[in-house]
Amino acid sequence: MSGEPALKYEKVFGRPESLKDNYTHYCPGCGHSIAHRLVAECIDELGLREKTIGVPPVGCAVLAYNYFNFDMIEAPHGRPLALATGIKRTVPDKFVFTYQGDGDLAAIGTAETIHAANRGERISTVFINNAIYGMTGGQMAPTTLLGQEATTTPGGRDARYHGQPIDISRMLAVCDGVVYIERCSLSGVKQIRSAKRAIKKAFRCQLDDLGFALVELLSPCPTNWKMSPKQAWEWVNKVMVNTYPLGVIKDTTGYED
Repeated sequence: MSGEPALKYEKVFGRPESLKDNYTHYCPGCGHSIAHRLVAECIDELGLREKTIGVPPVGCAVLAYNYFNFDMIEAPHGRPLALATGIKRTVPDKFVFTYQGDGDLAAIGTAETIHAANRGERISTVFINNAIYGMTGGQMAPTTLLGQEATTTPGGRDARYHGQPIDISRMLAVCDGVVYIERCSLSGVKQIRSAKRAIKKAFRCQLDDLGFALVELLSPCPTNWKMSPKQAWEWVNKVMVNTYPLGVIKDTTGYED
């Protein structure tokens, strides 16, 4: 009716400026899209977009530069932390982070990962653990669980023949240069909120010049696990967390959460 005050609306949710308006190539049920958004939200909230350089590798996130709205430099498979080290040391005023999968960070790039962490490089790492090689067809990864089927372990991973799953986050925690490592999941609203808090904390470690920080995110791969998205998320919650328990693995930051 005429004379009534116009309704006012407040926008409470939208696309982060650090995330481009593009369709992703990720499979239905994949956690990469969620992780991308969390990273973008943290970049925006910390006011880092104009000084950020992201380093993705070969792998499922190989096209991450199509989705993030800031500078990105592609690294060869397994070499993001080596490349990120060179970038950070050359332009130390920039905010540098790597975004890596388990095949990249815990297999092909094991040496680069361990030495960058041990040196305490002022880099933040987002580590996506889906317990399998995703992009290249579903082979066993170092993080593949015992009994888990893969194209190279059709009978399931056997500890005698294939070794135990590698908990790379706990391995890195013994390095003196590491100040913060936390393992989170992307399998529900509560877990996603915890993951964002952890990512922002890892980013703060770099901003405060404390040392190396890493956040591990348990994420499903429905396609290579041969599950529906719903089944894959349930598998993360009921099975995967038994091998990779959620929580803070190392924290010497002194931050009060």
